[in-house]
Amino acid sequence: MISRLKSFFRKRKKLKDSFLSDKFLTTEQLTELEKRIGFSFIDKSYYIQALIHRSYLEKIDEKDSSNERLEFLGDAVLNLIVANYLFDKFPDEDEGFLTKVRAKLVNRYTLSECAEKLNLNEFLFLNKNLNDKTDRGIKTIQSDAFEAIIGALFLDLGLEACKKFIVKILIKPFIESGEYLVDQNYKSQLLEYVQSEKLDLPTYQIIKEEGPHHDRTFTIQVKVGDSFTGIGVGKNKKSAEQEAAKNILKKISNSDVQNKLKADI
Repeated sequence: MISRLKSFFRKRKKLKDSFLSDKFLTTEQLTELEKRIGFSFIDKSYYIQALIHRSYLEKIDEKDSSNERLEFLGDAVLNLIVANYLFDKFPDEDEGFLTKVRAKLVNRYTLSECAEKLNLNEFLFLNKNLNDKTDRGIKTIQSDAFEAIIGALFLDLGLEACKKFIVKILIKPFIESGEYLVDQNYKSQLLEYVQSEKLDLPTYQIIKEEGPHHDRTFTIQVKVGDSFTGIGVGKNKKSAEQEAAKNILKKISNSDVQNKLKADI
């Protein structure tokens, strides 16, 4: 099945090496990308294609050369590897638990954080006049590129290389952080509270980043108006934000804090 899938994508591949040459990544950039991914590439054109957003190709007749097909393939490979890892890692957990943890691992925000960890934005080809420049839109582009890189890695070096890459960049940091155990969305709780009390909406800001790209630690501060702040530390931005929201909720739960917040309105 896997060999037939790879053969299908290779036969349908329309991106020619001649199209890629001298138009996209330099030799130095490709070498840097290899370092970040952790493998030496055989067919570099796969990885270049993985970084080309469809908006970049709007003005030229190469629309089939965007990263969308590789994203489709990478998504399938990612889900297979994550599901297999969780199945082995948690032999006593039921299907509901495994499904919930997998969903946390493969959602847009988690994958976007992996793309940021690798600084894939340095290599992405986007139309400067891209319509959707919202935070949600950018995260979608980054997560799609991350999945496309997985698709490229699968076609170029196979399933085992994909497994090593995904476990190192995505699964291990996520599991070791303990985020899979957190079943509460503290950011949502905080948002619901401030809206119900007609307070200022919470704002999140990164105040510190430490460690190498593959093992980053983020410190994030959340504010509700000018009255109180919460600090959170995590292996990715999402977990740090959740921790910050959790800490400020502890303060807000104190009646004195609630009175002070209301007095500042």
